[in-house]
Amino acid sequence: MDLRLITADQKDEYNRLATHVIQSFEWGEFRKSLGLPLLRFGVYHKNKLASVFQLTLHKIPFTNFFVGYLPKGPMPDKEQIEALQEIGKKYHCAFIKLEPDIQKPETGGRRPDLPGLRISPKPYFTKFNYLLDLTKSEDEILKNMHPKFRYNIKVAQKHGVVVEERDDDEALEDYLKLYFETTARQGFLGHNRAYHKKVWETLKKAGIAKLLIAYYTPPEEKKKVPLTAWMLLHFKDTLYYPYGGSSTEYKNVMANNLVAWEAIRLGKRLKAKSFDLWGSADPQAGVTDSYHGFTQFKGRIGAKSVEYIGTYDLVFNPLVYQLFTFIDQAKSLKVLLLKLLGKS
Repeated sequence: MDLRLITADQKDEYNRLATHVIQSFEWGEFRKSLGLPLLRFGVYHKNKLASVFQLTLHKIPFTNFFVGYLPKGPMPDKEQIEALQEIGKKYHCAFIKLEPDIQKPETGGRRPDLPGLRISPKPYFTKFNYLLDLTKSEDEILKNMHPKFRYNIKVAQKHGVVVEERDDDEALEDYLKLYFETTARQGFLGHNRAYHKKVWETLKKAGIAKLLIAYYTPPEEKKKVPLTAWMLLHFKDTLYYPYGGSSTEYKNVMANNLVAWEAIRLGKRLKAKSFDLWGSADPQAGVTDSYHGFTQFKGRIGAKSVEYIGTYDLVFNPLVYQLFTFIDQAKSLKVLLLKLLGKS
């Protein structure tokens, strides 16, 4: 195994082997634009690039250590673990967190045995997700939807809801307004305004990011009102839905359903084979789960529920790791308590 840093002139070669938008060269450039140290590597076999991955470094306050974060990468096999051990020691990491974009087997599935890695107590990505097969025809996709979801698409069309693909500043402001309305309403901790503007500016320029916004013109106003906005990412043969927001106004016109349908149609026009809905709660979780509404909505699109192998930590300094984990969990507990008390 020969581990080498990837240079800017290797972007196309790198992207040919990257398997998720978060591992794309362009996403790495977005993360760098936020001021994060980013490391992009290639593993070579006999001088030929065999696999690639990138990770960010996050300084642990009051220490000389970093946390490495490698989201949505390939299976952490023996070769990758050896590479990460080399990286962790060289770049002074207390630990590296991995969240592989690898699904558990559907039957008799269990976590793979990954020597050297421990199951992480703190995942960042959800363990469950929904994936929609875009190779099927529009008629097949509609047929596989929940009947109520399919009916609500027609309701939105009947009310004259129009979904526009936009890339202008006014549309971005509509998106941001709806996104932050939603996170405040649901009590979620979303990314800040600067993050969203950077991801949009960087990935729009690369032809990856797209905005879909549903507008409704109330009879009494004669002016269109933005009701739902989704930011979509297109990388290789997959369309992703990472961020979105909606208004509580005019809920009866079912704008959310029409945006989802137009996102599917956009994915098919882009020749994408899969629509990745970015995450969900366990589909078996009850209505008390904070993500129940999102999970139910995504499931009714007719997408397939998948479960990933989970989150792992590769630890280099056990003492710093344990201290960091304790503080991180205590912080998360405080946020949860404040939320329950209505003070967040």
